[in-house]
Amino acid sequence: MLKVEALESAYGDSRILFGIDLFVGAGEVVTLLGRNGMGKTTTVKSIFGLLKPRGGRVTIDGEDVTGRAPHVVAKRGLGLVPEGRQIFPTLSVEENLVATHRRGWSGGPTGPAKWTLDGVYRLFPRLKERRRNMGNQLSGGEQQMLAIGRALMTNPRLVVLDEATEGLAPLIREEIWACLTAIRDAGEAILVIDKNVDALARFADRHVVIEKGRVAWSGTTAELKATPAVKERFLHV
Repeated sequence: MLKVEALESAYGDSRILFGIDLFVGAGEVVTLLGRNGMGKTTTVKSIFGLLKPRGGRVTIDGEDVTGRAPHVVAKRGLGLVPEGRQIFPTLSVEENLVATHRRGWSGGPTGPAKWTLDGVYRLFPRLKERRRNMGNQLSGGEQQMLAIGRALMTNPRLVVLDEATEGLAPLIREEIWACLTAIRDAGEAILVIDKNVDALARFADRHVVIEKGRVAWSGTTAELKATPAVKERFLHV
């Protein structure tokens, strides 16, 4: 579904990505792994058109969307949970969710939407309890739930999460992973960045390790578990 080929990106004169290749198929969970500053977030920004690539291609079902505006990429079926959550602070929880709702790809152009307000509230009961609260009145964990729910309300074919559980308390992290597992089991494709390699190994199908803007290693969860040198060399765990 999503294919990234030889992707190159830079901030001004500083090149960050040097030919990134990755693929996410329908219903598949793929991780982007690597230490801080290796190019993971830059890869996500380049996929979504938030940073215009200097080279390479990004295609969705064979359609070239390289460097297209973020709303164009979103309309092709990609939903983003950005680093730092970036919810609307002066809108209520419910307004945040309704603001991004569309039938999208999951239900097709005429069919019912797969993700609705009620569906997100079933996934995140706490959001229903806080539905009248403003975004800036939520805890960090609640904001992350809201950011995930907001992405689901676009009814994407692929959910991209940049730092899925960063800065959250352990119990909240467990709750987020449980919800992401439910999303995966509902058939959504997921591309996820997170530092918790053990959680990702239990959750994902395949892994792509980025080192200094290049793909240093890629493989299945079984291959990652069988290759401890990958974690020791590239992830320092």
